[in-house]
Amino acid sequence: MIQAIAIVQIDNDRVAVAEWRFAPGAETGWHRHEYDYVVVPLTDGKLLLKDKAGDSVSELFAGKSYFREAGVEHNVINAGDGEFAFVEIQMKT
Repeated sequence: MIQAIAIVQIDNDRVAVAEWRFAPGAETGWHRHEYDYVVVPLTDGKLLLKDKAGDSVSELFAGKSYFREAGVEHNVINAGDGEFAFVEIQMKT
């Protein structure tokens, strides 16, 4: 498994902000989101999302953010040919 790289930018009592970088085929590994979060793609790309319901592919575009509620459990994999990156903002309060 090629591991995606998380670069923590902020981690305090209120928010956690990390920049995630994925080489082609890199993945986060299975994880559960404990907080509501927003993802801000820095590049265009496709992510393979593996969860209990099965697999799906999401096409993301630079600057087009999305929101998810706490509780999401999945593995995220770069399904594209180039590097993919996003900023993830977790809201702890």
